[in-house]
Parts: sequence; structure tokens; C-alpha cells
Amino acid sequence: MQRTQFSDMACSIARTLDVIGEPWSPLVLRDIWAGINRFDQIQADLGISRKVLTERLSWLVEQGVLERRPYDARPRYEYALTAKGTDLLDVLMAMSGWGDKYLAGEAGPPVLYRHHACGDITRPELRCADCGEPMRAADVELLPGPGAKGRDAGDGQRRR
Repeated sequence: MQRTQFSDMACSIARTLDVIGEPWSPLVLRDIWAGINRFDQIQADLGISRKVLTERLSWLVEQGVLERRPYDARPRYEYALTAKGTDLLDVLMAMSGWGDKYLAGEAGPPVLYRHHACGDITRPELRCADCGEPMRAADVELLPGPGAKGRDAGDGQRRR
């Protein structure tokens, strides 16, 4: 089955999905973020097939999200996040915040976040890069950006 290519769309969401939209990719990134960074460790943690994990890791390396580093005299590798991959973790934290709010149930969130700067346990929150205020979808207006392809608004959405 041919994989749909989203990378050519004039939409940052579609282009991001082209990199991490396959369901295993965010989970692989989560594991590497958590320190599970060797093939066998990731496979055991996720219960993923060797073939699928090999494909996901190769894709993420090809996209510049991960890098392979040898750790043994034999050709064995561990994986590390690149700067691009570390920036992508912010997306995963936002997804986790949504999941904690709507899907955690009575048991509560499976992971807590301790902020290094203040030491407090907190939750991920999106903030405006200019003023620092919380930024929610209802607080913004979509405008056409320089990469828009003749659309009325950025990311392929038309304004009403």
C-alpha cells in the first residue's frame, strides 16, 4: 500500500504528520526521551515488531529527528534526539496534556512533569512566544503566511 505524502502540502500540520504521523513514531520518540534508546530496549518496551521498529527508526533518522550512535564494537547502535527531535517533544507534551485531561481516568496521568527551572510538578501549557500569555486555539486568528499557496489562511484552512 502506497503511503500518502503530506510533505508537499502547504500545511505545517500535514508536514509534521508526514514525519511523525505513523502511530509508532511518537511512541519511539517518547521512549528515547525517557532514556530507552537501544533497539532491543525500545522493542521490548513497545512490543513492536523488529521490522516495523527498524522502519520507524530509519525514517526518523532520515528526517533528522534522531541520530544513530555506535555503543559497541559490534555494529550496535543507540538512538538520540537531535535538536529537531528535541523541539518535536514539545508537540508530544501537548498531546500528553490533552490525554491527561481527557483520557487519564480516575487513576490520573501516567507521567508527571517536574519543571527544572522552578522544581514544581506542573502540566504542559502552550504560551505565546512574544507576550508569555497562555495561547489556546480560540485566542488566535489564522492568517496567510509566506508559504501559503493562494489560500485565505495559513495551514490550509479558510477563514469564515
